[in-house]
Amino acid sequence: MDPHTLHARLQYFPRLAYGRYPTPLQPLKNLSRHLGGPQLWLKRDDDIGPGLGGNKGRKLEFLMAAVLAQQKRRVVTYGGLQSNHARMTAAACAALGLEAHLFFFERRPPRLEGNLLLDQLFGARLHFIPFGGGGDASMTLERTNRLVRLVAAFFAGPRAYFMPVGGHNLTGCLGYVAAALELHQQVLAIEALDPTKVTVVTAVGTGGTLAGLLAGLALLDSPIRLLGIDVGKLWKALPASVARLASRLCTALGQPHTFTAADVPLIEGTYVGPGYAAFTAEAEAAIRTLAQREGVILDPVYTGKALAGLLDLIKNGRFTPDETVIFIHTGGLPGLWAFADQFSR
Repeated sequence: MDPHTLHARLQYFPRLAYGRYPTPLQPLKNLSRHLGGPQLWLKRDDDIGPGLGGNKGRKLEFLMAAVLAQQKRRVVTYGGLQSNHARMTAAACAALGLEAHLFFFERRPPRLEGNLLLDQLFGARLHFIPFGGGGDASMTLERTNRLVRLVAAFFAGPRAYFMPVGGHNLTGCLGYVAAALELHQQVLAIEALDPTKVTVVTAVGTGGTLAGLLAGLALLDSPIRLLGIDVGKLWKALPASVARLASRLCTALGQPHTFTAADVPLIEGTYVGPGYAAFTAEAEAAIRTLAQREGVILDPVYTGKALAGLLDLIKNGRFTPDETVIFIHTGGLPGLWAFADQFSR
């Protein structure tokens, strides 16, 4: 499929505007020089609104348009305590005069910090339900969504619009099909980049960003490669879930393609540490490295762990000096404040 056709097919789906596109593609010259190759670039998806921005803005453009199309007044979603998706959903709902219900299956912390504080400021209704289950790779993402939907209906009512964790569904992940198109065109437009030697690297929590990119690059028959780095070890059979969603996206956009779990370029578990949102020394070191070499801040839950994984892969020869790696900055800065004590030690 050519870029013009894919762009046209994406226009069939209702969409709000939360960003200025294309987001910048920024060379990391200092860090690349420090590492001795490959050439590193940063895709600045951290600046897409609402609510202080992040990659979930691409998904919310389609999801919130669907909420309005269905004339819903309440929106339900869930995530970890420092969920960027929950924070941005709360902000999007506030701007549209909608009621946001955010579910966290953990105990309410004694202080609301980072994203949780912003959730409260945006007027969202916060539900803390210490299930003591899930989020440990014992259930698939799909089964977890079904269970949470039932629980949420009890508190928010059956007529609320339910968004899966991380916006992981066909509607939301259209946003990263559009991002794949954008990246493909940006790379082709930069003479210094050889698309056959470019790899796009992203943090993976629920896998929606990875699924959208996988589908989009396949639809375009793009030579750009893709690599996801797991930051959570959250879901059972995550590659199969990503493959199903990517396949559905291709079908919805008029060019069926069946992906299998083996087609999903994901490094699972290696760089997670003790678990999702658990602070790691490697992530701290990666965050400090990028901050001090390039003046760019990452967060310890998502991008910090993913960059730590990328730096380790580079150290161990995964990429040659003549290759290019584009790291997607998916945002998450507010989550940094919840880890102030660890950084100040």
